[in-house]
Amino acid sequence: MNRVPVEPRMLTWARERAGRGVEDLAAKFPKLAEWEAGERQPTLRQLEAFSKAVHVPIGFLFLREPPEEPVPIPDFRTIADEPLGRPSPDLFDTLYLCQQRQDWYRDWARRMGEEPVAFVGSVRVGDDVERAAAAIRHALGFDVEARRKMPTWTEALRHFIAQAEEIGVLVMVSGVVGSNNRRKLDPQEFRGFALADPLAPLVFVNGADTKAAQMFTLAHELAHLWIAQSALSDAGAREEPDQAVERWCNRVAAELLVPMRLFRDVHEPRSTSREELDRLARYFKVSTLVILRRMRDAGTLRGGDYWRAYDEELARLQARPKARGGDFYLSQAARASRRFARAVVISTFEGHTAFTEAFRMLGVRKTETLRRFAEEVGVSV
Repeated sequence: MNRVPVEPRMLTWARERAGRGVEDLAAKFPKLAEWEAGERQPTLRQLEAFSKAVHVPIGFLFLREPPEEPVPIPDFRTIADEPLGRPSPDLFDTLYLCQQRQDWYRDWARRMGEEPVAFVGSVRVGDDVERAAAAIRHALGFDVEARRKMPTWTEALRHFIAQAEEIGVLVMVSGVVGSNNRRKLDPQEFRGFALADPLAPLVFVNGADTKAAQMFTLAHELAHLWIAQSALSDAGAREEPDQAVERWCNRVAAELLVPMRLFRDVHEPRSTSREELDRLARYFKVSTLVILRRMRDAGTLRGGDYWRAYDEELARLQARPKARGGDFYLSQAARASRRFARAVVISTFEGHTAFTEAFRMLGVRKTETLRRFAEEVGVSV
């Protein structure tokens, strides 16, 4: 049986890159410890299986030294104001997939003669927060009174996504890598990212996070598009990030969702009760976490009281049972962005994009599935 000469350190690097221990992989690769010690070498078939298990291109395993893998966009993720360590393969693969989709859409938009969107780069970090939020709200058609009449804030979130897509943003919401349900994303690693581009602005929201957190993440990443800055973020409504850019984007996101002038008008400042929290969340159709943030901003919830209230509310929301299953086509459209999916479907059935490429980008496998997917995103084929 032919063995493949690989540097043992490359096997260790690939395993650690995936956040796996030798014991985790022992059942499938019982000789892994010997491979990493240089006492034994894998066969090509074993090496191929190992590369899939740790989500690393097999070509990397034939290198002499581990490659440098910088995050391709500015990384603002921190823990206690310290940069996070090496990103996971799941994060890298999600970023790369979104960049591929963005590249495809940019080329398609040019071919269709689409004009660059005016909002990317229309404000600057440090601009007045209220004016910046008002500019985003105006571009989106984000009407607080109209949102107030919606039945739930989760419905308001769906509408928020649709508004962003309507003006040209590709909004992708997924809790897994691509369409692989076995590769779940970790919201503790990242909440979302923005890929700024005048023809194909893109926002990715980690769908494994709570629905409450997703609304704030979307608002935060939209602020990044308005300053024309791609960024990888983990900032939530609770935090006051150390970086000036993230701090400004958080403030704009909070003001976009809950304008402070209106908040002061409708908030009973002597009350931070459960009833008041729920009443304001229903009024603005945002999560209770955003309302707690605005209570702090308004000065009615301070210091340790704010941190305790926020953490307790987050724990309550996380304890709720998550919805299972759902419509496949609806889920895939959300994962890929309805705007992006429509463009791919149209291009494919017009003969400009190969079906195999469409399958890969949309996470489907058959032509009939693609036809049904077209119906879901409103395209007649």
